[in-house]
Amino acid sequence: MSATHHDCLVIECSRGSAVESSHLVDAALVDASGQVVEAWGDIERFVYPRSAVKSIQVLPFFESGAADKTGATESEIALACASHNGQAAHVSAVRSWLARTGLDETHLECGGHLPYHSESAHECIRRGEAGAAIHNMCSGKHSAFLVTAKMLGEETQDYIQREHPVQRRVSAAIQEMTGWDLSRSPWAIDGCSIPTIGLPLHALARGAANIADPSAQPAERQAAIARIRAAIAAEPFMIAGDARACSDIIPALDGKAYIKFGAEGVFFAPIQERGLGLALKVRDGATRAADTAIASLLAYLGLLDSAAEENLAGYLETPLSNWRGINVGTVRAVPDK
Repeated sequence: MSATHHDCLVIECSRGSAVESSHLVDAALVDASGQVVEAWGDIERFVYPRSAVKSIQVLPFFESGAADKTGATESEIALACASHNGQAAHVSAVRSWLARTGLDETHLECGGHLPYHSESAHECIRRGEAGAAIHNMCSGKHSAFLVTAKMLGEETQDYIQREHPVQRRVSAAIQEMTGWDLSRSPWAIDGCSIPTIGLPLHALARGAANIADPSAQPAERQAAIARIRAAIAAEPFMIAGDARACSDIIPALDGKAYIKFGAEGVFFAPIQERGLGLALKVRDGATRAADTAIASLLAYLGLLDSAAEENLAGYLETPLSNWRGINVGTVRAVPDK
């Protein structure tokens, strides 16, 4: 079967009757063997997956036995894969998870910031609190890293370093799931201070496909993937939070797929219903374009029923308002010609 190739997906931002801005999006739909099914734009472009790839980064948490030894809950598993808002439910869950395993937030090396969720950030400020590592969008994943290191008797300090066993296991999992030789990749430092590894977009999509269809993976990995998929489906709020695309769109997919955002306009979507993986990258990194792009591609692929499309109308065609609440335009995908 030959792949279908399209030009870049274009996300247009209109004001009145004119297009004011536009964003170009590359995307790849791939099967678990790496066969490209459909492509938009340049899928050979190297991208940093950033947080989009968390459900691969946390595989060693399960395969090491750490998840079972510590009785990880579905909420904690979802948080391990999350870029959370730092809302009260996220913070308390991370805090209790660390405490249960003999750790605390002082062990986190992700760096601190105020909650991404505006009202939660304002609450911190009203209480005179500074942003802390526990509020970091990646504190759940870092908790999984810490717990794994502790359960294996490894040094918990400097677990973010590329040479630490925690990060070696992470990079091995990425290489195995994407089928890409990481010696060919650029390496850099992510916002949460762990290594981030550049991949061609099609390889990132293959990683998603191997979560959607893990039949070629070892039994232990298949079991880990099943738990990750179940936790994300059961706890979509923990993946992001209020007014976030991941938490809003995952329930509408009804178990057919899930999505995970990464900084600079990346999305990663295992489509378990079809055994395929979808990955996209907005070339200029705009989140507003990424949210519209992933919703539009899911609709194009027939993964959203009419009720879901109605519920997600604000992502498929995002209204733009001014400070008086007057609708002045929209953000939408341009139909393929």
